[in-house]
Amino acid sequence: MAQTPKILSQQLIAETRLFRVEQLELEFDNGQQRIYERLLGGKQGSVLVVPMLDDDTVLLIREYSAGSQDYQLGLPKGRMEAGEEPLQAANREMCEEVGYAARDLTLLKTFTIAPAYIRHHTYVILARNLYPNQLIGDEPEPIEVVPWKLSDWDNLIEQPDLTEARSIAALYMTRNFLKK
Repeated sequence: MAQTPKILSQQLIAETRLFRVEQLELEFDNGQQRIYERLLGGKQGSVLVVPMLDDDTVLLIREYSAGSQDYQLGLPKGRMEAGEEPLQAANREMCEEVGYAARDLTLLKTFTIAPAYIRHHTYVILARNLYPNQLIGDEPEPIEVVPWKLSDWDNLIEQPDLTEARSIAALYMTRNFLKK
């Protein structure tokens, strides 16, 4: 396997309230040099939670997505706050978005999103043994909670508003995990 390229220079070239763009000047083992740009995600990363109300019922959410300019069906998610561990962040996000906390949290996997262009990690957390616990979140409007049976997988995957790859992959992984 090739060695990781040497970073010759690294600088922040743009920043907004939500995004930071970094430029990297790299030198590869073969002497080739290139300039790469990447989006920098949050320093702590984010969580994507699969809240299971029972062994078959997942709690999905439907909320507005500015990127696609429509309402999307998916899993509760959010950024990790400074000092928060993934399982803590997952429980907090779940309380804010679906009104439940979990007694049993399991890290299933860590995802990247377009790793060639974005430095960001999402921790996929399975949440079971739920109990009611509502926290106030930062959403501009109430989030619709949509219970769905994983046993109705084919209809779930066909939903036109379920398009986020992370949510689909996490649901697929959860379904396989729970079958074991």
